[in-house]
Amino acid sequence: MLDKLISTFDTGLRTIFASAHAARPRPDAHLNEPSLYDPSKAHAAALMRINHVGEVCAQALYSGQALTSRNPYIVNALAHAAAEETDHLAWCEARINELGGRKSLLNPLWYMGSFTLGAIAGAMGDKWNLSFLAETENQVSIHLQNHLNQLNETDIKTRTIVAKMQQDEAAHAHEANQLGAGELPAPIKMGMTFASKMMTKTAYYV
Repeated sequence: MLDKLISTFDTGLRTIFASAHAARPRPDAHLNEPSLYDPSKAHAAALMRINHVGEVCAQALYSGQALTSRNPYIVNALAHAAAEETDHLAWCEARINELGGRKSLLNPLWYMGSFTLGAIAGAMGDKWNLSFLAETENQVSIHLQNHLNQLNETDIKTRTIVAKMQQDEAAHAHEANQLGAGELPAPIKMGMTFASKMMTKTAYYV
């Protein structure tokens, strides 16, 4: 358990304070940088900051869920999802830098809040844990589609990254459903949606 706690703490520190390194190549690596007007560029940078915050929260959720889960199959599924989310972290940060933006100043707060929720979900048992994972991924997928609708059509690099992230999130939700996820109660889903909206509105600016 001590090793698990040390590993969990290390994951948190690296997620918040270090630059992530992707295992997979960037999906937009073969594309040329488009010419964007300043407003479009600033908006894209802000959207990618939101997406980066979402990935910070995902790492925290998975880490909290894995810490308290007692099912090795679920822990492995969480580890697989977290590895792909690390790629997303790296892609988002790199694209933010290219667009002249910055990461959210509130990342430590986002991480701590999400980790707590994940630890509670993991402690509640397998079905709740998987259901929470599936619902999170479903909401993130919707949120990414909204960003695709907002991004400038000529910003093919940002759009390609977001589209690949959306594809991965859908796969994570499918995996959770295959492992036995159920439908969360409506009040919990509404609460998750409300929290997500508050996070996105804040992260757009801070």
